[in-house]
Amino acid sequence: MRLFIGYDSREPVAYHTLAASLIARASQPLSITPVALRHLGGDYWRERGATESTEFSLTRFLVPYLSNYEGYSIFMDGDMLACTDIYKILYILRPGKAVWVCQHEYVPKTDTKMDGWIQSVYPRKNWSSLMVFDNTRCRQLTPAYVSTALASDLQRFAWLKDQEIGSLPLEWNWLVGEYAPNPDAKMLHYTLGGPWFKATRSCDHAANWLAEYRAMTGQDYWPAQVWECPPLETPA
Repeated sequence: MRLFIGYDSREPVAYHTLAASLIARASQPLSITPVALRHLGGDYWRERGATESTEFSLTRFLVPYLSNYEGYSIFMDGDMLACTDIYKILYILRPGKAVWVCQHEYVPKTDTKMDGWIQSVYPRKNWSSLMVFDNTRCRQLTPAYVSTALASDLQRFAWLKDQEIGSLPLEWNWLVGEYAPNPDAKMLHYTLGGPWFKATRSCDHAANWLAEYRAMTGQDYWPAQVWECPPLETPA
């Protein structure tokens, strides 16, 4: 299984903890690739917009291209945590779709998220935070298109017909802080910020993430170690 995880240079601990949780629960081998802005070179050349709260806000749509438009790939935001075997998601896919997502319908509870970024409100918000691509059906997502299309067209899946968008149960992208705590969630998404930020270190499901960090490193994530967000780094 090819997994692509959005990597933000301000939150490396989130990426590595997510990867560890996926590996720990997978029943078969995984290929995990960080979608890191500095790795994309000439394949992505648009300037970062004011509403792009992460470095992978739009680069996520390059996953079919990075997969050579072959087979299936999964993209997920870096601020998630796997609570089950990711291979189970394959059993709920239905043929004939270009992409499968959790089709959230909600109004954000806060005006800001993560480390103080403005909480943008738009149709199909958070649909793209976990996507299963049938890469052969997503050939329109070329580097040129992803680098020049309107951000709203990308995030709202304007590049597809509605009938080409499959639906996944919300448990596969459970929005921590937006939805009530859920012990049956398959994938936790700390969309408002996770325990690695001081402001959200006591968020719902913080214990899940802290336990995964402890299993990965052999040590607790003490308050003194809570990561402070450095200034954004411009790729060379």
